[in-house]
Formats: sequence, structure tokens, C-alpha cells
Amino acid sequence: MRHVIRADLVIDGMGGAIERGAVLYEGDRILDIGGAGHIGDVADAELIETTGTVLPGLADVHVHLRSPGTPTEGGIHRDEFLHMSFADLALRASHYALATLKSGFTMVRDVGAPGGVIIDLRKAIDSGYVTGPRIKASGMGLTVTGGHMDPPGWAEHVEISNTFSPCNGPIGFRTGVREQLKRGADLIKLNTWVSYHNSPTRFWRREMTDEEIAAACDEAHAQGVHVAAHVYGPEGVAASVRNGVDTIEHGHWIDEPTIELMVKHNTTFVPTLTINDVHANYALDNPAVSEKGKRWHRESSAAKWKTLERVRAAGIRVCTGTDSGFQLENGKWGAYELQLMVRGGYTPMEAIIAATSSSADLLEIEAGRLANGKLADFVIVDGNPLEDITVLGKHDRLRVFKGGVEIH
Repeated sequence: MRHVIRADLVIDGMGGAIERGAVLYEGDRILDIGGAGHIGDVADAELIETTGTVLPGLADVHVHLRSPGTPTEGGIHRDEFLHMSFADLALRASHYALATLKSGFTMVRDVGAPGGVIIDLRKAIDSGYVTGPRIKASGMGLTVTGGHMDPPGWAEHVEISNTFSPCNGPIGFRTGVREQLKRGADLIKLNTWVSYHNSPTRFWRREMTDEEIAAACDEAHAQGVHVAAHVYGPEGVAASVRNGVDTIEHGHWIDEPTIELMVKHNTTFVPTLTINDVHANYALDNPAVSEKGKRWHRESSAAKWKTLERVRAAGIRVCTGTDSGFQLENGKWGAYELQLMVRGGYTPMEAIIAATSSSADLLEIEAGRLANGKLADFVIVDGNPLEDITVLGKHDRLRVFKGGVEIH
């Protein structure tokens, strides 16, 4: 059956806005979009009318559906690995996936989970067994032994396997890429340069060598998938971009020469403003956090705005990612990333483009645009996000559709 939505405002996800517009769809595909009186034949279509706005379903391209997202350090409690099976984690993740979908985010990119937990959740959603957003999953993140995703602290007689993927050397990282792709990963997640708290002037340090980064990226690209990198600092971002990384995650302290390198390589930026903003506020108000930890948060909080300003001025593609699941509860913070982009100098329309068509292009999902032939994933909002971007975060004012079906 065909359906038509008539709204006071239609935002197409590509920069266009139609006052008193309409969207015609049938099944899971959009048939037409335009002025309410100028779209295809709607005589037999079921009508939905709203005085609000209809826009494409949003995307959060940096999440961890594996975990609850408590504000304490660590993101996922270490003792969970001792008493939760991967089936437990996947079932819990399905709850967070549904909460994320209900919040208006019809697409997510999961950038690190134990085993194949989120890969299997993606399969279950695609098969219709459970309801959730469209997922692209990296599987386990690749890290050096003892690195960001392979932290020390276990007793020497304790062995925990398949939680993260420690690799060493170019051959080790090629093998790690192949193992994740064999498991069904849609992309590869690296940890190239990470945060550093032991210096008053330098807030990042290297984990992966140039040769390791290049080997991982070469292998991933040969298999047709993109590479995301957890990275900080100008040297780290430059090394990541130069050696083939496609998306920079976090990336505070990016300088102008590195911006030029990102432009040259057509690199995408995922600033994850939300985790920085929320956790900085938590850390700075917490007496249990060390002074050097607070110093890192103060410096990174200032640096993220300078980086964002440079990225916008250079016209680098930005996609919205919160880092939910790591100190942020999944399904609650997605729209806050758009608010922070606006606070950082982007217009509401630019923030919406980042969360819709730009992110859909990164994920290679036929959504993110209200256009003929695209997937009928959209959100009806009681309000106008171009006038007040915060309305997207008011879940009681949203109606969410995925594949033409409303999520109740």
C-alpha cells in the first residue's frame, strides 16, 4: 500500500527544505518527494499529516551497543567478561539497539565489541528476528598488545579471549583484518594513537607504527571495506591519514598541515563531541579523578572546538558519532551530537546533513536522503529542527519509521 506524509516542513537530508511538502512511499522505498500538491498520484494512498517536520532517519556512526554506558571509566565493566556470555551481551545489545532506533537513529556503526556479538545482532535485525537500526559492525577492534583495547590488569594466570584483537607487526595486523572479515565485519577499527595523561604539554602517544597502519589499511581496502581509527594528536592523525585510514575518530588537536593532508586524502572526520563534553563534565566534577586526568579533559575540551572549526573551514566531510556505550547510555545521546555541532559553528542544516546523507554515504546504506528510490527511513518531528535543533532530542515528540514501518 502507498502512503503519503504531508508536513509543514520536509528536510531532504541534502540541504533542501520544502515548506508544506510531502513524501510518497510504498513498502520500504520512497516514490516521490516535493510540494504537497506536486507529487505523484496519491488518490489511493494512506495519509499522514503533521504540522511538524519530516526528515531522514539519523545516524550515529560511533557506538558500542555491547555495554550499558555508565559514566565511570572503562565503558564496559571488566568483571562482565567473567560472568556474561556473548549471548548475554548480544541480547542486552538488542535492547540498546531498539532504544537507539526509537530515538530517531535508524543507522549506526558499531566500532568495537567482543567476539561477533554485534555482527550477529546485525544479522538478526536484517533477518527480522529483532527490531533495531541498520547496523554496520567492525567486530573486535585491532590493537597492539597491551594497548588501548588490550589493557593490563588481569592476573597472570587469567586468560580472557575474543574480547579485543591484539596484533603486532604488519603481518599481525593483516592477519587481524582477515580474521575480523572472516567473522563478518563490515569495516575495520584500529587504535593508532591514543590519549596520554603523563605530560603537561603532550596529550597523545603512538600505539601503532606506520608500517602496521599501512598493512591493516591495505588489507582492508583490498577486501573492499573502510578503516576507522581511534586517534589523537596531529602526528597521530597525520600518520593515520597518510597510511590509509578512512575515518578519524575523536582526533582532537588537529593542526592546519594535518587538515590539508585530510583534504588531500578525502578523509572523513567523526569528532565524537558528545563523549568528550559529557565525560569532561563528569571528570572535572569528580574528586576521584586525578589532576592529570582532569588536565587532559580540560585541554581536550578546548582542543575539540579548534579542531572542529578547522575541519568546517576546510570543507571536510563530518559524520555524527557519540561513542555511546562508552560512558554514555545508548539511545539517549544521539541528538546531543547535533546540538554540539551547532554550538561549534555548524548550522542546524549542516548538522542534519552530517547525521543523514553524509553518514549514509559513509555506511553505504541507501538511506539518509528523502529522494526517489531511497529507503523509507524517516523521522516525523513535532517541531522545526532548523529553528531549534534540540527538538530532535525530545523523544516524546518523534515518530520513527524504518523501511516504511513505524516503530512503536
